[in-house]
Formats: sequence, structure tokens, C-alpha cells
Amino acid sequence: MKISNRNELIKRREEYLSHLGTQKKKVYVCGGTGCVAGGSMEIYAQLQKLIDEKGLNCDVSLAEDACEDSIGLKKSGCHGFCEMGPVLRIEPAKLFYLKVKPENCEEIVEKSIAGDEIVEDLIYTRDGIKYPVQEEIPFYKHQTRIVLEDCGQIDAESIREYIAYGGYSSLEKCLFDIDRDEIVKTIYDSNLRGRGGGGFPAGRKWTQVKAQKSPIKYVVCNGDEGDPGAFMDRSIMEGDPHKMLEGMMIAGYAAGATEGYIYVRAEYPLAVERLERAIAQAREVGILGENILGTDFCFDIHIVKGAGAFVCGEGSALTTSIEGYRGMPRVKPPRTVEQGLFGKPTLLNNVETFANVPIIIEKGADWYKTIGPEKSPGTKAFALTGNIVNTGLIEVPMGTTLRQIIYDIGGGIRGGKKFKAVQIGGPSGGCLTEEHLDLPLDFDSLKKAGAMIGSGGLVVMDEDTCMVEVARFFMNFTQNESCGKCVPCREGTRRMLDILEKIVAGNGEMSDLDTLEKLADTITSTALCGLGKTAANPVVSTLKYFRDEYVEHIVDKKCRTKNCQALKTIYIEAESCKGCSLCSRVCPVEAISGKVKEPFTIDSSKCIKCGACIEKCKFNAIKEG
Repeated sequence: MKISNRNELIKRREEYLSHLGTQKKKVYVCGGTGCVAGGSMEIYAQLQKLIDEKGLNCDVSLAEDACEDSIGLKKSGCHGFCEMGPVLRIEPAKLFYLKVKPENCEEIVEKSIAGDEIVEDLIYTRDGIKYPVQEEIPFYKHQTRIVLEDCGQIDAESIREYIAYGGYSSLEKCLFDIDRDEIVKTIYDSNLRGRGGGGFPAGRKWTQVKAQKSPIKYVVCNGDEGDPGAFMDRSIMEGDPHKMLEGMMIAGYAAGATEGYIYVRAEYPLAVERLERAIAQAREVGILGENILGTDFCFDIHIVKGAGAFVCGEGSALTTSIEGYRGMPRVKPPRTVEQGLFGKPTLLNNVETFANVPIIIEKGADWYKTIGPEKSPGTKAFALTGNIVNTGLIEVPMGTTLRQIIYDIGGGIRGGKKFKAVQIGGPSGGCLTEEHLDLPLDFDSLKKAGAMIGSGGLVVMDEDTCMVEVARFFMNFTQNESCGKCVPCREGTRRMLDILEKIVAGNGEMSDLDTLEKLADTITSTALCGLGKTAANPVVSTLKYFRDEYVEHIVDKKCRTKNCQALKTIYIEAESCKGCSLCSRVCPVEAISGKVKEPFTIDSSKCIKCGACIEKCKFNAIKEG
């Protein structure tokens, strides 16, 4: 049955909330990509089977005829604590179980669903302290979850549950209580800045699109999250898709658009599936389509799957790809707000930006500005990965320091090793070091430090990381992803990569460092789009903070972390060698020689550093240097 007016929406919200109230317990099984890969859907199926067998009225959807005292079993989005998946949450006790396996389900049903006991083996423990409640776990306690608030705590596949918890009330407010100018002013006054990379003020963009005279305008959501290690937007699309759709609809109403497009990576099949379901549900109930809630506002949303080109994260390349052409950026002006998709004014923001919109409309610009610094208010979602104890998806106020993220939320460096650096913002970002641990993470502070937030990837590196190899890795990624349209990016990144590969191979010269810096400056100044303009950031930042490692690779022909294969030296300690000859027998290139019962030696000119001899030596006499 369609929701045809405001009163009907309010009535349905009350009904759905009442139905939720009949569920004496709610079990949220993580349905994010990470947990699904770990077997969470098998856990979901097993729980459903066991709950039914016990006659506990398993309720897997918010049906009209909900049973009293039922158990609500739901597929939630990503809870964020990816290191500990698969995870599940049980309401109302807020129990949080980690690393759940199908064989744990019977005990969970028996103790925590049918009863009120805790399965001790499945709760989080740190420093001898047990944390059965999710919000008390240090990983969550130090976060401020606004955009991700419902991810993990709402049925990701149910529009009814979204509506029950206040979903689409901000759209309702826009359609009936405030005019378009006030909507745009609220976003402008909130100082919401785009979460896709550059931090451009969203309100300014909305104002520019609204001012265009064209009768046809578009809203486009950039879900082309291409940074290595980044999965913030994916988790929002999977875990709370209606929040993003609502933000797009509000943008469409404010700007005067009637169609929206979501450009999402084809490598995100679960996100696509959840979005398709959410759009179909919204159309079915009348929240998408013609005369929404009985008004004259008509709006529909389409999904376009991208082929995974990193350059399509750039606005003009993205819209070109939606049109069916090869995704390549174009010269500006005109800008996307003037001539974007199909040559029409286009309001383009990313997933996280649109997901902020309903919250800002609901609570107001002044409330939003109480979170984080004045010029970069609100929160930011980060994908925390690398050599850190707790990896996962986090959300913190803008201005939170690296130290707080790495040590309070992330639990410190894995294995008790020393922190070395963090790559922030993916290939477009830069490396921050120990001296930046207390730097507030916001758009302006990071820009001054020679880095950028980007889409929100945080890759933590420890003392065993080679920073020259890090620069080579990101330059290789960027060079492969260059669309080739402009010479500075196409040829410049290739030349920079050649030099970096030369250095890690032990063939570098000191003049190469000057060449890298000159190339970086030229590419940054002359490249056509954001990909090229930021391509050199990882090289520039590692040269600035870890120049000694570059010099060591070039002058001493040594990699202190022993990551660069060509610079490894394998040798035999004479005092430890027993002369068993086993090493010489496994060497594939006959680089090891000697007499039985006397120390053997390795000819470094022949050695290919395969490590076979190290594995076979029973006396730990063969070392890497």
C-alpha cells in the first residue's frame, strides 16, 4: 500500500514502531561484506532454524501481523569492528558477540535469546577486562557515530524499520515545513564539506545548482570508492541505504531536480543489491516516484555500475561514464554545477555527504557545528587498516587526533611495535609521522601538513615498513589508474614510477631525488584533474619525512626494513655454521659452497635471495642483512 500523504507516513511510522515493540529481543547479525565473507549468513540461517525449533516466533521481517513476544532476527550493516567479525548484537541488552561461528549458535539461542545469560567466550576482552556491552568496548567508546549510528543497529533490508526509527522525516519536513531556499541555507550554514576528498563546501555547490535556470537538473551520488583500503561509502550503502537515498531526495527537491543517479563500483555487489532493494521499496510505498507524499515533487533514482576505474571518482569523468562513454575528465570551466550529466546542471556529492543531510535537516545547522572545528564541522568516517590491533570502520569528530584514533580506538600498533607513519587519503594523500600524532584531522590542518583526508582511508604502518616501497606502491597504483588524457599525468607518473623502481632495485642515484621532486612539482601544477594533481603526494611526503631511507637505498644499497628484495644480503655466520651442507643442496643457483664440517659461504653475485637456504638451516646460521 502506497503512502500517499504526510498523515499516512506518520501513521505508518507509529504502526511500524509498534510492531517493533512486539519483538521482545532483536538479534542483529552483521550483513556487511566483511562478515558475510566470514560466514555471517550461515550464522543467520542457523539462528533462524534454532529459534523456530524452540518455538520462539522468529520474526525476520516487520510484518503487519507481528506476533507478541517474537524474536526479531535481522541482517544489519557493518558494525565496524571488522577485526572481530563475524559479529552480532542482541537488544535490548546491547550484548555484542565477536568471532561468532555456526557452532556457537545453539549456545547463543539457549543462553542469550531464550534466556538472559551471557556467552562469556564470545565477548570482547582487553587487558583482562570483559566488555559484554558494545558501547563500552574502547573501540566504540571513543567514537561519535552519527552517519554510522544505525549501521549495525537497524535492519539494512527494511524500509519499514527505517521509517519506524524516524526515516524520511527530514524529507517530510522539507516537503511541508520549509521552503527550498531554507533547505539550501541550512546546508550552507552547517558548513558541511564534501566527504569525498577535497572538502568543498556542500552548501556552496547546492546554491550554485539551485541558481541555474535550466529546467532539467540532476543529482548524482559518487559511490565510486577507489582508494586502496577504503570501505566507508560501501558500508553506508550496505548498512543504511535509505539514509543516503533520503539525502539525495532532499538535494533533488532543494535544487529542482527530478532524477538522481548513484554511480557505484561493480566490485560492490552487496552494496548494489541493498541499494536496488531500497529503491524498489521506496518506489513501492510511494516515497520515490510521482507526486511524493501527495506533493508536486517527483523524483526517481537510478543505479549505474562503474567498471572500477579510479579516475571515475573525479566528477566530470564520473558523469561521462554514466553517459556511456569512457570515463575521462574534461577541462573546466564549465564545471559540473553548470554543465554536468548530459550537459545539464548537476549536484554531485559522495555517499557520506548525502548521508549527513537528513541529520542536519532534522537537528539543524547550529547543532551540527557543535561537533568538530568551526571550519570543518561534523564527523568523518575512516577505514582503519594496516599494522594496527583493531582494524575496521570508525567515525570520529573532525579534529580528532591521530593519537586518539591509533591508540584509543585502534588499540595501538600490532605486536607492540613502534609506530612509523600513516598513509591518509589513499594515493591522493600523504604520509604523516610521529610528529603528527597530535595533529587534528580536519581538511585545513591536513592540507598544511602536506596531506589530505581524501575519502577517509587510514593505513597505519609500523617500524618494519619501507617508506620508499610505500611510495612506489602508491605511484604504481596511480600510474595504472591514469586515464592517459593529459601528458603530465600519463608520462610524468610513468617516469616517477621508473625512478622509484630503480631505487628499490638498488640502482638509484642521488640525482634521482632531485628529478622526483621536479617531476612532482610539474605534475601537480599542470595535470588536468585531481588524480594527477595529487598523484605525487605520497612521494613528496615520504621524501620530506623519510629522505634518509631514500639515501640509504641509493648510497648504502640497503633497505633497513628488509622489504626490498634486491637490497637484501644473505650471509652465513661462520661461528654458527656446522658445515652440514644442507643449504648448498637446496640452493637453486649453486651460490653456496664449502667443505663438509667447515663453514660454508654464499657468493652474493650469484644469490637470488630466494630464502630457501634460510628455511633449511637447522642451526640458524644464515641471516638476512
